[in-house]
Amino acid sequence: MNKSELIAAIAEQGKLSKADAGRALDALTKTIEATLKAGDSITLVGFGTFAVKDRPERAGRNPQTGLEMTIAATKVPAFKAGKGLKDAIKG
Repeated sequence: MNKSELIAAIAEQGKLSKADAGRALDALTKTIEATLKAGDSITLVGFGTFAVKDRPERAGRNPQTGLEMTIAATKVPAFKAGKGLKDAIKG
């Protein structure tokens, strides 16, 4: 499902116009992005948790040359599915 299909599904489920559904989706994604950038997490009970995880510095290889290199530590977004979402997917 791509973004326009998601907007159409949100509009149908929420009985909204596609324009309103698009604005709601954009607001949601911007809010999640801003919250994670601030270092906080978002928990949607029954759905899951969006959080920021620290990835430590590690050794790697340059695939072109085969030389070892150090991959810098970084922060990455993460999502952990909640029980409700896991149960819904099981069937």
